[in-house]
Amino acid sequence: MKKSVLKKAGAVVLLVAMLVGLAGCGGSDQAKLYVYNWGDYIDESVLAEFEKANNVDVIYEQFATNEEMYVKIKAGTAKYDVAIPSDYMITKMIHEGLLHTINMKAIPNYAKIDDRFKNLAFDPNNEYTVPYMWGTVGIIYNKTMVDGVVDSWDVLWDKKYAKQILMLDSQRDSIAVALKKLGYSLNSRDEKELEEAKQLLIQQKPLLMAYVGDEVKDKMIGNEAAMAVVWSGDAVFMKGENPDLEYVIPKEGSNIWYDAMVIPKTSQNKEMAEKFIDFMCSTDVAYKNADYIGYSTPQKEVRAMLPDDLTSDPAYYPAEGELKGSEVFEDLSDVLPIYDRIWTEVKSQ
Repeated sequence: MKKSVLKKAGAVVLLVAMLVGLAGCGGSDQAKLYVYNWGDYIDESVLAEFEKANNVDVIYEQFATNEEMYVKIKAGTAKYDVAIPSDYMITKMIHEGLLHTINMKAIPNYAKIDDRFKNLAFDPNNEYTVPYMWGTVGIIYNKTMVDGVVDSWDVLWDKKYAKQILMLDSQRDSIAVALKKLGYSLNSRDEKELEEAKQLLIQQKPLLMAYVGDEVKDKMIGNEAAMAVVWSGDAVFMKGENPDLEYVIPKEGSNIWYDAMVIPKTSQNKEMAEKFIDFMCSTDVAYKNADYIGYSTPQKEVRAMLPDDLTSDPAYYPAEGELKGSEVFEDLSDVLPIYDRIWTEVKSQ
């Protein structure tokens, strides 16, 4: 599953070269396409399909965080043709002139992307991005260990569940939870609001079992904790492994995130990059990726192919009403030192 901590925090960067055919076929003159993606965020069999269909070598590299990806592309030393950053990082990259516009006439399968995922705030004119996946952050809880209705972030501060609560070891996500509990925007730049969020997290600290990463899945599946803050795709996986688990998007709202395909200015093969993006939007390929990853696809034909128990599951495809009050992360580079300080102070308690 992708959006484990492999998406959000430190993981080893892997470099996987997917080669077509046997040695000698195509040779050193064969075209290459450099793709930069989150860890465990594609069915890698589709890369071989694209290679065979286009007589190209796909050089596939993975990153662990948006920031890691940004630094390498900003440096300009790597020649990535396609990357898959998140919403707030896309905004930053557009503003800094790091992305090519995409020739949408070369992406006929773009018509298969649901309109609700177009004209989003980070790319209002659909010039730079083609949507890939989306999801939410919420609470997964064990129905045999938690009493009553879980519908608010407040439950994460309930002393009744002391030492049974898991929080994400992720600065942006955990501060966002505190901000939403307080009724503030998760993109707050207000130092007073951020100080309140810090104090709330410090107040919560004695109630926590731990701040966790990828291990949250094993702990919740194994009934080691009563509840945890998780990304929706991980929730889908955990629910499949333990029927006592349920996922909810709290009523105060949460983070709704979008990842999209872009063409960095480092690209040396823009035409092939556009072919790859179109290929990724085709129904059979988009279905394979959605099935492998466990996250929600913006491709409308794929959604129609999925079983009803998935499309009706709020962990997979939340209804519009369940997203009330939810926000997309914005680029907060201007106040990042404040967030860094707050997180250091919380973790040091």
